[in-house]
Amino acid sequence: MPHLMVDQLRFSRTELVRALQGISDEDAHRRLEPMNCLSWIVGHLADHEHRYFVIEAQGRNVLPDLNALVGYGQPASAPPLDEMWDAWKIATAAADEYLDTLTPDRLEAHQQKDGRPRAENVGTMLTRVIFHYWYHIGEASAIRQVLGHTNLPQFVARDMSLAYYHREA
Repeated sequence: MPHLMVDQLRFSRTELVRALQGISDEDAHRRLEPMNCLSWIVGHLADHEHRYFVIEAQGRNVLPDLNALVGYGQPASAPPLDEMWDAWKIATAAADEYLDTLTPDRLEAHQQKDGRPRAENVGTMLTRVIFHYWYHIGEASAIRQVLGHTNLPQFVARDMSLAYYHREA
Protein backbone atom coordinates (compact mmCIF):
# COMPACT_ATOMS: atom_id res chain seq x y z
CA MET A 1 0.00 0.00 0.00
CA PRO A 2 1.44 3.41 -0.94
CA HIS A 3 2.16 5.89 1.81
CA LEU A 4 -0.70 8.27 2.57
CA MET A 5 1.26 11.23 1.20
CA VAL A 6 1.78 9.42 -2.10
CA ASP A 7 -1.98 8.85 -2.23
CA GLN A 8 -2.45 12.59 -1.64
CA LEU A 9 -0.15 13.41 -4.56
CA ARG A 10 -2.06 11.01 -6.79
CA PHE A 11 -5.31 12.62 -5.73
CA SER A 12 -3.85 16.05 -6.57
CA ARG A 13 -2.94 14.72 -10.00
CA THR A 14 -6.52 13.60 -10.61
CA GLU A 15 -7.73 17.04 -9.64
CA LEU A 16 -5.37 18.64 -12.19
CA VAL A 17 -6.80 16.39 -14.89
CA ARG A 18 -10.34 17.26 -13.77
CA ALA A 19 -9.55 20.99 -13.69
CA LEU A 20 -8.32 20.90 -17.30
CA GLN A 21 -10.84 18.48 -18.75
CA GLY A 22 -12.23 19.64 -22.08
CA ILE A 23 -9.59 22.33 -22.72
CA SER A 24 -9.02 23.04 -26.38
CA ASP A 25 -5.46 23.33 -27.67
CA GLU A 26 -6.22 26.92 -28.65
CA ASP A 27 -7.31 27.88 -25.13
CA ALA A 28 -4.40 25.90 -23.64
CA HIS A 29 -1.98 28.22 -25.48
CA ARG A 30 -3.55 31.52 -24.46
CA ARG A 31 -1.42 33.38 -21.94
CA LEU A 32 -3.13 35.91 -19.71
CA GLU A 33 -0.10 37.70 -18.34
CA PRO A 34 1.36 37.57 -15.84
CA MET A 35 -0.06 34.04 -15.56
CA ASN A 36 1.29 31.22 -17.66
CA CYS A 37 -0.83 29.31 -20.16
CA LEU A 38 -2.59 26.06 -19.31
CA SER A 39 -0.33 23.85 -21.42
CA TRP A 40 2.69 25.30 -19.63
CA ILE A 41 1.13 24.42 -16.26
CA VAL A 42 0.82 20.75 -17.26
CA GLY A 43 4.42 20.60 -18.43
CA HIS A 44 5.69 22.55 -15.44
CA LEU A 45 4.15 20.14 -12.95
CA ALA A 46 5.56 17.23 -14.96
CA ASP A 47 8.97 18.88 -14.76
CA HIS A 48 8.77 19.26 -10.98
CA GLU A 49 7.96 15.58 -10.42
CA HIS A 50 10.54 14.55 -13.01
CA ARG A 51 13.27 16.60 -11.33
CA TYR A 52 12.59 15.42 -7.76
CA PHE A 53 11.41 11.85 -8.19
CA VAL A 54 13.10 10.69 -11.40
CA ILE A 55 16.33 12.64 -11.93
CA GLU A 56 17.35 13.14 -8.30
CA ALA A 57 15.78 10.05 -6.72
CA GLN A 58 16.47 7.53 -9.48
CA GLY A 59 19.35 9.05 -11.43
CA ARG A 60 17.37 8.83 -14.68
CA ASN A 61 16.35 11.56 -17.12
CA VAL A 62 13.42 10.36 -19.22
CA LEU A 63 12.50 13.88 -20.44
CA PRO A 64 15.81 15.65 -21.14
CA ASP A 65 14.29 18.68 -22.91
CA LEU A 66 11.40 19.37 -20.55
CA ASN A 67 13.11 21.65 -18.03
CA ALA A 68 14.38 24.03 -20.70
CA LEU A 69 10.83 24.37 -22.02
CA VAL A 70 8.76 24.70 -18.83
CA GLY A 71 11.14 24.66 -15.87
CA TYR A 72 11.24 27.18 -13.06
CA GLY A 73 12.94 30.39 -14.18
CA GLN A 74 12.79 29.57 -17.88
CA PRO A 75 11.33 32.06 -20.38
CA ALA A 76 7.56 31.88 -20.87
CA SER A 77 6.44 29.33 -23.43
CA ALA A 78 3.20 27.97 -24.85
CA PRO A 79 3.95 24.35 -25.73
CA PRO A 80 1.41 22.07 -27.45
CA LEU A 81 -1.08 20.71 -24.91
CA ASP A 82 -0.96 17.13 -26.18
CA GLU A 83 2.84 17.10 -25.89
CA MET A 84 2.65 18.38 -22.33
CA TRP A 85 0.07 15.75 -21.35
CA ASP A 86 2.34 13.10 -22.91
CA ALA A 87 5.31 14.45 -20.91
CA TRP A 88 3.20 14.54 -17.75
CA LYS A 89 2.18 10.90 -18.21
CA ILE A 90 5.79 9.85 -18.78
CA ALA A 91 7.04 11.86 -15.78
CA THR A 92 4.35 10.67 -13.38
CA ALA A 93 4.72 7.02 -14.42
CA ALA A 94 8.50 7.23 -13.89
CA ALA A 95 8.02 9.08 -10.59
CA ASP A 96 5.58 6.41 -9.39
CA GLU A 97 8.33 3.80 -9.60
CA TYR A 98 10.09 5.70 -6.82
CA LEU A 99 7.04 6.94 -4.94
CA ASP A 100 5.76 3.39 -4.49
CA THR A 101 8.91 2.58 -2.48
CA LEU A 102 8.47 5.35 0.09
CA THR A 103 8.14 4.42 3.75
CA PRO A 104 8.02 6.69 6.79
CA ASP A 105 11.79 6.23 7.23
CA ARG A 106 12.51 7.05 3.58
CA LEU A 107 10.36 10.19 3.85
CA GLU A 108 12.73 11.45 6.54
CA ALA A 109 15.81 10.86 4.37
CA HIS A 110 17.50 13.53 2.26
CA GLN A 111 18.10 13.16 -1.47
CA GLN A 112 21.32 14.30 -3.07
CA LYS A 113 21.45 17.32 -5.35
CA ASP A 114 24.72 18.27 -6.98
CA GLY A 115 26.54 15.82 -4.72
CA ARG A 116 25.17 17.28 -1.47
CA PRO A 117 22.14 16.39 0.64
CA ARG A 118 19.12 18.60 0.05
CA ALA A 119 18.07 20.76 3.00
CA GLU A 120 14.51 19.40 2.76
CA ASN A 121 13.80 15.75 3.43
CA VAL A 122 11.83 13.61 0.96
CA GLY A 123 8.57 14.07 2.89
CA THR A 124 8.91 17.84 2.72
CA MET A 125 9.72 17.63 -0.99
CA LEU A 126 6.63 15.49 -1.53
CA THR A 127 4.53 18.02 0.40
CA ARG A 128 5.96 20.82 -1.77
CA VAL A 129 4.91 18.98 -4.95
CA ILE A 130 1.39 18.39 -3.60
CA PHE A 131 1.01 22.09 -2.72
CA HIS A 132 2.50 23.03 -6.10
CA TYR A 133 -0.29 21.08 -7.80
CA TRP A 134 -2.96 22.90 -5.81
CA TYR A 135 -1.39 26.29 -6.53
CA HIS A 136 -1.56 25.64 -10.28
CA ILE A 137 -5.01 24.04 -10.09
CA GLY A 138 -6.23 27.33 -8.63
CA GLU A 139 -4.38 29.28 -11.29
CA ALA A 140 -5.91 27.08 -14.01
CA SER A 141 -9.37 27.67 -12.60
CA ALA A 142 -8.80 31.43 -12.68
CA ILE A 143 -7.52 31.28 -16.25
CA ARG A 144 -10.53 29.25 -17.34
CA GLN A 145 -12.91 31.72 -15.69
CA VAL A 146 -11.26 34.67 -17.44
CA LEU A 147 -11.46 32.76 -20.74
CA GLY A 148 -15.21 32.56 -20.19
CA HIS A 149 -15.45 28.82 -19.61
CA THR A 150 -18.58 27.67 -17.84
CA ASN A 151 -19.55 24.56 -15.89
CA LEU A 152 -16.10 24.37 -14.34
CA PRO A 153 -15.28 21.80 -11.65
CA GLN A 154 -16.36 22.91 -8.21
CA PHE A 155 -14.03 22.83 -5.22
CA VAL A 156 -12.61 19.33 -4.68
CA ALA A 157 -13.86 16.08 -6.20
CA ARG A 158 -17.16 14.78 -4.93
CA ASP A 159 -15.64 11.30 -4.66
CA MET A 160 -13.11 11.57 -1.86
CA SER A 161 -12.40 7.82 -1.90
CA LEU A 162 -9.20 8.60 -3.82
CA ALA A 163 -7.98 10.67 -0.88
CA TYR A 164 -9.52 8.66 1.93
CA TYR A 165 -7.58 9.04 5.17
CA HIS A 166 -5.86 5.95 6.53
CA ARG A 167 -3.39 5.47 9.33
CA GLU A 168 0.24 5.60 8.33
CA ALA A 169 1.77 2.12 8.02
